[in-house]
Amino acid sequence: MSSNTPLNLSELPIYQKALEIFTLSQSISSYLNSDLSSLNQDGSESHHIYFSGDIIQQSVSLAPEILNAELQRHSERRYKHIESLRKLTNKLYKNSYRLERSNSNGKDFLPILRSELKKFKKLQSTWMLTL
Repeated sequence: MSSNTPLNLSELPIYQKALEIFTLSQSISSYLNSDLSSLNQDGSESHHIYFSGDIIQQSVSLAPEILNAELQRHSERRYKHIESLRKLTNKLYKNSYRLERSNSNGKDFLPILRSELKKFKKLQSTWMLTL
């Protein structure tokens, strides 16, 4: 671990924000699933329901990528995890826009998720300078 790394990873603001985003994504997905799980008029399922699962899958991967980047000694491997984290954040952002087009009352919470992702991106840029 680098000398700047706190003894307890949970002290890192970016790690805390990643956990907040996961909790928020989980709550939003649960709320949306009740609206999106019903079948359409033609008997097909809403394709938006997959995006609600995607935001959980992507948000659950944020914290482990931060941990992996912190634990890497070689900068090449560290940057690989940083790039993965950047891609996950961008995918979360895109999927939140896709979910906003769904027919659900829960879509009103998606701008909150994007606002938290913006904060996360700011934390990410300062965190990368410390690695």
